[in-house]
Amino acid sequence: MDKTLLRSIAHLRRHPAGLLLAAQLCAVVLYPVLDDSGAGRLVFGTFSIAVLALVLWVVNRSPTINWIAWLLAVPAVLLSLLADIVDAPQLLVVAHMLEAALYFYAAIGLIIYMFGDQRVTLDELLAVGATFTLLAWAWAFAFSVCQAWYPGSFTGPAGLDTPRTWMELLFMSFSVLSGVGLSDITPMTAPARALVMLEMFAGVMYIAIVVSRLVGLSAARVRGG
Repeated sequence: MDKTLLRSIAHLRRHPAGLLLAAQLCAVVLYPVLDDSGAGRLVFGTFSIAVLALVLWVVNRSPTINWIAWLLAVPAVLLSLLADIVDAPQLLVVAHMLEAALYFYAAIGLIIYMFGDQRVTLDELLAVGATFTLLAWAWAFAFSVCQAWYPGSFTGPAGLDTPRTWMELLFMSFSVLSGVGLSDITPMTAPARALVMLEMFAGVMYIAIVVSRLVGLSAARVRGG
């Protein structure tokens, strides 16, 4: 095998968080393009499974318990596939619950990894972005479950009668987690508003504790030469 290819593979193996971050950002770009057709949704579903595999890889590299992640991921994938095959939305709701739990668990694992020492490596800096996207996805899955249990939980340009699409929920999640606002999606029910408030709190704490700590350590390393 070519030495350059071997070095590239070795580099990727050293930075799984960066690969996960790139995959999730690609998903943000691909979803609007692929969601207009059945074939496109199938391709995106396959890509989502690949992202889940990357999440498991990241969990395996973190100090968390691996079997918990597998216990969440395997039934989530199976239920998602089965929901598409037999057209059973209720199965997709359960799959989204499991995926939300998996993404939260993976985010916690990355945070523990970033707090593991006093050195800031490239992989830890990439983990900052990957953790943010993991949290955004986790809350979006939670919003999806919420609107399935409580119809009319979120309103938007299409009104209350139409459930929000996955892209709308993900867009709102990114907006809330980053602190820029609610965008054009508004929580209407008490459970929805509770979830949004929890995400607001998580976003503020993530920036205040995790990001500020890594920035401080990086600055100290620069001052120390």
